[in-house]
Order: sequence, then C-alpha cells, then structure tokens
Amino acid sequence: MSMRAVLEVIALDAEDAVAAQAGGADRLELVTDMAADGLTPPVATVAAIRAAVDIPLRVMVRLADGFSSGGAGGVDRLAEVVGDMRAAGAGEFVFGFLDGDGLVDMAAVERVVTALDGCPWTFHRAIDSSADRDAVRKQLDGLPGLDTYLTAGAAGGVDEGLPTLVAEAARGGEPGYEQRIMVGGGLRLEHVPPLRTAGIDAFHIGGAARSGGWSGAVCADAVAQWRSVLDGLSAQQLAV
Repeated sequence: MSMRAVLEVIALDAEDAVAAQAGGADRLELVTDMAADGLTPPVATVAAIRAAVDIPLRVMVRLADGFSSGGAGGVDRLAEVVGDMRAAGAGEFVFGFLDGDGLVDMAAVERVVTALDGCPWTFHRAIDSSADRDAVRKQLDGLPGLDTYLTAGAAGGVDEGLPTLVAEAARGGEPGYEQRIMVGGGLRLEHVPPLRTAGIDAFHIGGAARSGGWSGAVCADAVAQWRSVLDGLSAQQLAV
C-alpha cells in the first residue's frame, strides 16, 4: 500500500500552479491577498489555473480577514461564490467560520455545504483560533464532504501546536476525528519527521514554497525539496 504523503501548495496564479505541479505538489490551495491570510481568488484566476494544471485544487471561500461569515448578507454572498467557482471548474473547497463565542458558525457552514452539493472540502485554520478544538470537531462531525482539517495545532503555528497535532492524530477514527489532518502554518522541514511518525500524512506550504517569500512566485525547486523529504520518509516507513 502506498504511503505517499500529500503535499498541498498555496497558489496565487497560474504561474504558481505550474511551478508547484512541476515540483511535485499533489494539490493546490487557491487564494488571493495573503496579507489577509488568504481570501477567495477571482473566478478568472481559478479558471486560468484549472486550465494550466491537472492536479486537484481547493478554492478558498473567505471574503474578509478573520473568521466571521459576515452575517446573513455575507452568507448569501458565500453561497454565490461557491456557485461561481463551481461554474469555473472548481470541485473542491476550503473554508471555516466561527461565531462570537469562538465555536463553529453552523448556519454559515451548513449554507456553504449545501451550495457545495457534495464537493469535498477542508475546514481550515479557523480551528486554531477556536475556543474549543474538540467542540469544533464534534459540531462538524457528519457534515457531507468534510475530509480534511488544515491546522497548525495552535494559533501561533506548528512550533506551539506540535503536541496537539500528535495527540489529535492518535485519536484518528474517533467521532469527529475521522478526517485527515493536513498540517500547515509555520511548518518547516524539521517538523516533518515527528509528524510522520505520529501518522500524519498531509502537509501544506505557502511561503516555504517560494524562494523569495511571499514577494516571489512559487519555486519548483523549493517544492521538490519538500517532495523529496516526504517521499524519503515514506520509503523509510515502508522498509520498516
């Protein structure tokens, strides 16, 4: 059985997407405006990326900085965005909305899930800013299409959240913990061995895929370095 780890790379445009695929990325997360930690990209950008590469891609559904849905009007707009993106060729998505108590804004999430109509999706790092990670997982348990949590384990990043990630991986299969953990947020290559040892098999990079940070484009060589490390660790595990 293959133990190849999933490598997801943030892409801002078609140039990023082509370089990420050339470097060995398995999947892309499509966003714009990283100064706001990633917002929904223009439909034209999604269509151009879909035409440029053939690997899976997940489109961010987020219209403003923070994790609020924006109220009733915002939720309506989010559902419209999903429809527009699906028409442009998108079939996978990433989003996450919290209420004023730091738990899941279920009205917003369920409205977007309805618009997805079965498309797979990731609940993103909103979980790292939530009031109760376990409660978030229990709230979302059973929603159609949810197959991944993108998380650093803590709002401060993987350095802080590593113990939480390892502990949550150990709970895999419990109610609310069946979904894949995809680690991202301050992720560095040195974090990968302990995460792989814990059974985590999905990794998400943004700035680490760019030789010049967010001011530069995705670098195929940088992505290839991550691919090589992940594949090398998988080979070691298969040999055990």
